[in-house]
Amino acid sequence: MDTQRLSIRGRILEPDDPAIQDALSAVYETLERPRCLCVPGGVEMYVAFHRRYQAKRMPDTGSQHHPSCASFEPSPQQSGLGELVGDAVLESEGAVELRVDFAWSRQAGGRAPGGRADDDPGEIEAPRRRMSLRALTHFLFERAGFNRWSPAMAGKRSQGVLHKYLQRAAEQVRAKGIVLGERLYVPEQFNEATHAEAAQRRRERLGVLRPHDGVAPLAVAVAEFKAAEACPGGYRIWLKHMPDAPLLASAKTWERIAKTYAAVLEARDADHGQRVRAVITALIRARREHTYEIDTATLLLASDQWIPVEGVHELPLLQALIDAGRYFVKPLRYDARCAAAFANALLLDTGAVPLPLHVLSPFMTRREREAKAATLRAAGGGWVWSTDEPMPALPPAAPRRT
Repeated sequence: MDTQRLSIRGRILEPDDPAIQDALSAVYETLERPRCLCVPGGVEMYVAFHRRYQAKRMPDTGSQHHPSCASFEPSPQQSGLGELVGDAVLESEGAVELRVDFAWSRQAGGRAPGGRADDDPGEIEAPRRRMSLRALTHFLFERAGFNRWSPAMAGKRSQGVLHKYLQRAAEQVRAKGIVLGERLYVPEQFNEATHAEAAQRRRERLGVLRPHDGVAPLAVAVAEFKAAEACPGGYRIWLKHMPDAPLLASAKTWERIAKTYAAVLEARDADHGQRVRAVITALIRARREHTYEIDTATLLLASDQWIPVEGVHELPLLQALIDAGRYFVKPLRYDARCAAAFANALLLDTGAVPLPLHVLSPFMTRREREAKAATLRAAGGGWVWSTDEPMPALPPAAPRRT
């Protein structure tokens, strides 16, 4: 990636310049805006303060930056995010409001709290899109940068990094009036020497699940799924880096989840020669004191580098890009009905626009093949690899800009 340069009151500074904190603080909460100089004329930024001053991209401007710029984001229409922006995802400077399709609590008996069916609402609202748990997971992974890759990230995507950046990504996000960061739990990286302290921090964070006034609050747990073990009354669901506190699930709940996401669970054991992770995102509640039960859950696949994928057919392409030292973004599905309508990867190092890469698999459904074909026709063709044939040469990277 090219080093980002900012113009602030006529001075051109880079993010690691010792003077940049003073420069950003001088325009913080004023009408003056830094400009990112990644393209001719620059792109307006705004200044945020969270532990330190930062120049952040303005809402809806990510695609205006050069693909080699750290502030670049593909157009939302190049992923499932495009169906949600402006309806289920509302972004303003420094904050995001999400409309989700789940409640943050359950009343005694398992019902979501709400009014009587015959209550007069006083007005009728047009139906709005709501994000599912899967879409929420994709949103957090994208906001935390885990669908993006640069060579500098090699060897640095540990559980500790996942914990840090997913939790940070949720801090400025609200859903149904709740700050997501207050209801999100991502296990810390397990360390025998500090295990007791980490377990205490987990109990404190999940203290939000204590019931009150007949209402059981819910929280979101995101972790790598390890195993499901039958036990009296249901199942224990074991998560990696959380060996002392399994989630519990009724037999009916887990069997429904396992059936729905059978392909994800099977992919972990497929003969593909690469590690693939099953990521579980679960709404959990307290069954008893410090006993956590799954209310509902979703499972998705991720590569060894925590890049969300739609299937194992994408893994060889992502690994080839990583091995070649390329810069790319993986478009995510969110709640789109068919991920095949989007590129399987977008190269960021080939020029002024991202270059889409497409993968075809003999195991794609007819609908998926038709969606991919329609996308390629609309684009006038492009780089395509059919996994039953040798992978074609990757498009060459452009010379670094100066």
